[in-house]
Amino acid sequence: MSLMNVTEENFKAETSSGLVLVDFYADWCGPCKMLAPVLEELANEVTDAKVVKVNVDDARDLAMAYKVSSIPNLTLLKDGEIVYQDVGFKPKEMLMQLIDSHR
Repeated sequence: MSLMNVTEENFKAETSSGLVLVDFYADWCGPCKMLAPVLEELANEVTDAKVVKVNVDDARDLAMAYKVSSIPNLTLLKDGEIVYQDVGFKPKEMLMQLIDSHR
């Protein structure tokens, strides 16, 4: 699957079932830019989980609902429920292990 940008309008539809890794980011965020290619690779390699991006500047209500105070914020949802949430750059191997541990 490819990396998908989601908005407040389609967030629930895209994240309500299965495993979904959500990257809350902003275009002006340096660490977010470093994380982008890692997430792109991950999205292309993982077949049974989605990887989506949410721009916090465009989706402020969503960011507040998920208590995003720092970015990049990586939130793993399983059937719409938060099973993991952390801030900062993470290597692809760590993200793969995270997804594997919640399958």
